[in-house]
Amino acid sequence: MRHSSHHAAHPAIVKRLRRANGHLTAVIEMIETGRPCLDLAQQLHAVERAVANAKKTLIHDHLDHCLGNAGSALAEADRAVIDEFREIARYL
Repeated sequence: MRHSSHHAAHPAIVKRLRRANGHLTAVIEMIETGRPCLDLAQQLHAVERAVANAKKTLIHDHLDHCLGNAGSALAEADRAVIDEFREIARYL
């Protein structure tokens, strides 16, 4: 099932990705101007972490939004299973 509704975290995710995009552009310029490889690796690592954090936020927001809505119609025991899944997913 696809959910196209706007999630609360989407604006923050877009902001993170725009910042990562600008940072990536700066890294490309660093490569073109011959900056040291250590500097490049450090900056690329920062871009990679920013994108990974945006993805993690998106997934967790989706789980909270979609599982929260689905869980409201379930029996208490079934909701507990979903709540436990949402909690363990925090460690992804």
